[in-house]
Amino acid sequence: MTDTPGDQVRDRQQQIASDLRALILSGDLAPGHQLPATAALVKQYGVTNQTVQRALRILKEEGFIEGQTGRGVFSTGRRPYVIQANHYSRPASPGKPYPWITDPYRRDRRGSSQLLAVGERPAPAQVAAAFGIATGDPVVMRHQLLLLDDEPAELVWLYFPVELARGTPLANPHKIQGGTPAVLTGLGLPPRHAMDQVGTRLATVEEFIALQLPENMPVLRQLRVVYTDGDRPVEVAVIIKAGHQYEIQYSLPCDRGE
Repeated sequence: MTDTPGDQVRDRQQQIASDLRALILSGDLAPGHQLPATAALVKQYGVTNQTVQRALRILKEEGFIEGQTGRGVFSTGRRPYVIQANHYSRPASPGKPYPWITDPYRRDRRGSSQLLAVGERPAPAQVAAAFGIATGDPVVMRHQLLLLDDEPAELVWLYFPVELARGTPLANPHKIQGGTPAVLTGLGLPPRHAMDQVGTRLATVEEFIALQLPENMPVLRQLRVVYTDGDRPVEVAVIIKAGHQYEIQYSLPCDRGE
């Protein structure tokens, strides 16, 4: 039995990995559950042993399965970090870290962050539109990498109007105790509500490297506009989430039809 060389072989191993990943994420392959033997997968998919091994290697790199010598291959306990679609972290209490650092602890994950860059930058098109300025006008940007259990999970670009952020901690190249909501609140601009726009796509080169993504893993792109009183936009966030690290949970009211 042979596989067609080139892209088709890579497609098949990705397809097998996708099938098994779906079973793991749905709970049909629960933590500690043994995967079918390689010979069974070879027969099921009509591919070579080598193609199956490549598919399993993809899932091992993602942390969803592990091999146990003399026993077989098993699903691990790793699952995506489930976040509420309507969740926006409020300012932390005085002297307390930003909720990103503390929230994952309650879900058995340890959060941390790395500040990558701070400074004035030309506003990207969507950021400019949110602030009602021209594309390319200066805005203050804070760029950071968020980690779960020391593994890259999110890239974040935070943008602020220059007239609001200049001369404040938002423009300083240092981490902010309590996060940007604490600074905005201290400036008399408390976050009141936020609007999210979420989509999926393949990662850029920068995102692929920074998030240490498995091959062909998509990302979630989240555009968030934060408003203060009077529906004034005070922060725009572009958030890139590693696709295998997250699931988004919605809570929706039901129409009673009355």
